[in-house]
Amino acid sequence: MKKDIVVVVVIVFIIVVLCCGTKIQSVDDYYLTHIDDITEDSETVFLSIECSTILDNWNDLDTALRYEKYVPSNGIILEKTEYVLRKGDTVYDILSRAVRHNKIQMEYQGANLNAYGSVYIRGINYLYEFSCGPLSGWMYTVNGEFPNYGCSKYKLKDGDVIAWVYTCDLGRDVGCEWISNNKGASK
Repeated sequence: MKKDIVVVVVIVFIIVVLCCGTKIQSVDDYYLTHIDDITEDSETVFLSIECSTILDNWNDLDTALRYEKYVPSNGIILEKTEYVLRKGDTVYDILSRAVRHNKIQMEYQGANLNAYGSVYIRGINYLYEFSCGPLSGWMYTVNGEFPNYGCSKYKLKDGDVIAWVYTCDLGRDVGCEWISNNKGASK
């Protein structure tokens, strides 16, 4: 008898939830649905993700990745998009929210798993370090400059513009001068 009452209560609860249109969401889902809630008072940043250097190095790209879904014909994985800046946000925080919101695959190594103490972005949209040659991988700029430290250590401010770019030549092909200067000094 008690089991029957429990079953009836559960069924009634399910019916009420369905009839009321209650949307049950995880915390991540809730925050992702409000990612675009930008108001006049919001501090914001911009983020883009592109891999156009691969188009010039197509023959070096892993053959399994030679498809439009991995490397768009214009090289742009995510157009420049505005995101709300929350207190203490880093480049990694914004990237993480953006890829989840846009359903773009990303893999990273945690800050506690490397000697630099910062998150390392292994791959975005299935493009990884070495996917397009021995000097390839992901780098980022903030306001056109390549910071010389990890993405989870770079704290953002209102109006910053973040660009994640895929390099096929250790940064030289995307304008990273500090790497070019270091390479030149070692010759």
